[in-house]
Amino acid sequence: MIRFVTTNEGKFQEVFDKLLGHGIRIERVDRAYPEIQADSLEKIVRFGATELDDQVPGDYLIDDSGLFVDALGGFPGPYSSYAFKRLGCAGILKLLAGVPRRSASFLTVFLLRKGGEHHTFRGEVPGTIADGERGKGGFGFDPIFLPEGETRTFAEMSVTEKNRHSHRGRAADELLRFLVRSQP
Repeated sequence: MIRFVTTNEGKFQEVFDKLLGHGIRIERVDRAYPEIQADSLEKIVRFGATELDDQVPGDYLIDDSGLFVDALGGFPGPYSSYAFKRLGCAGILKLLAGVPRRSASFLTVFLLRKGGEHHTFRGEVPGTIADGERGKGGFGFDPIFLPEGETRTFAEMSVTEKNRHSHRGRAADELLRFLVRSQP
C-alpha cells in the first residue's frame, strides 16, 4: 500500500484510477505539508520529503504540478497553486489577452519513498491556453488548458480521458513502470 499525501481530492482520484487499473493500491493521506517556494517542481517535492520522512510511515507518494505558459516566461510554473488561488483561470486569460502565442505545458513531478529511498518521476504534456474557460470537470487550470492534438480542455474530459493525455497520467505511467520492475 502506498500512501498518497495530498489535500487535493482531484489529484488523488486521477492517480488512484490509473494505478488501480494495474493492481496497485493507494490510499489518500489528507494532510498538508510545508512547501517551499522554489524555481523547480523537483526542489519542492524533495523539500516536502524531508518534512514527511519522519511523519509518514512506510511508502508514500507526493506530487507537485505546474502550468508553464511560454508567453509568460513559464509563469506560473512552480507557483501555480499560489497563482491559481490569487488569479484563477480568469487572471491567466487576462494576462494573455491579445497574445497570439498561447503555447503552454503542464508538468508533474512525483516523489515516491519506497523502502526508505526517494525516486522521482516526471510527466509533461504540451498544449495551448484556450481563449476562455470551458468545462466543469477537473480542477485548477484545467478549464483553460487544451492538450496538444485535442479540441477539448482537461475540464471537458472525464478522469479516464484526462489520464490518457495529462501530465499526471504520464508521471503515473513512469511510476507504474518503476513499480512493476521493482516487484519481486
